[in-house]
Amino acid sequence: MGGEAISINDGDLNLALLNPSLLNAAMHNHLTLSFVDYFSDINYGSAIYSRTYEKYGSFSASAQYIHYGTFKEADETGRILSEFTADDYTFNLGWGRGIDSMFSIGANLKMIYSSYYLYDYNSYGAAIDLAGIYHNAARQITIAAVVKNAGMQIKSYRKKNTEPLPFEIQLGVAKKFKYAPFRLSVTAGNLEKWSITYQDPNNPTSTSDPLTGKESKKRINVIGDELMRHLVFGGEFLLTKNFNILFGYNYQRRKELQIATKRALTGFSWGVGLKVSKFHIAYGRASYHLTGGTNHFTITTNLSEFYSKISE
Repeated sequence: MGGEAISINDGDLNLALLNPSLLNAAMHNHLTLSFVDYFSDINYGSAIYSRTYEKYGSFSASAQYIHYGTFKEADETGRILSEFTADDYTFNLGWGRGIDSMFSIGANLKMIYSSYYLYDYNSYGAAIDLAGIYHNAARQITIAAVVKNAGMQIKSYRKKNTEPLPFEIQLGVAKKFKYAPFRLSVTAGNLEKWSITYQDPNNPTSTSDPLTGKESKKRINVIGDELMRHLVFGGEFLLTKNFNILFGYNYQRRKELQIATKRALTGFSWGVGLKVSKFHIAYGRASYHLTGGTNHFTITTNLSEFYSKISE
């Protein structure tokens, strides 16, 4: 759904990783596993488990990783010395609790670890997410807010080279239409900073006329472009209780990664979800570049269903 879906309140444990205030009793004893076949030999994934305690709320424990592949170490003459890998990991504890029938709050505690070299090139840090949602079941609308990655790098890769975490403020809205099996969502990201346009210092984009020196772009177009870069759009066709089709559009991704002469479907994504017996299986495809896209695989199950089957 474009990469962000913080306002979809439908009992999906995967989304609670993005917005912990979505954690609720409907996710009790759920387990979900995800894997993404990224570009080259890069891949990443996650495992999430949730339990609910009536007095304290809903909790989740999860682990995420990204593996960048295997690299060769060489000296200055090009002689191969060894091979090494590069990996990132996060270990998360999540909590969510309803305040009343419409409002819920939540938080994630994240421990982050990176290992980029077989010797001593590693780092670790800690961060928290704070979140809240407003969900009106009668009007089938959800509004969500998330403050993400507030924290610090505790140990840097190199001394005196501390780096900031990717702090971000997000706001999302999702609306399901009453007389149509369709839900639309819009997520606004990076609200802590207005301009998130990347300018390549080696290939700067000029907005002025080379002869007169005057600005050649209308200011209203520039403002519109900067606004759209904050927005991610998603939609779902909820065809049956056990089958849905999803799609998304990420304007920022399209603008940064498209090729001007052949834009193709860069920035667009789509997927399907299907429930088979006790398992909910989902597949997603995101187009990042003309050369190809990424494949997302997720499987979710309610472990309680297996226990009840055994007891029978």
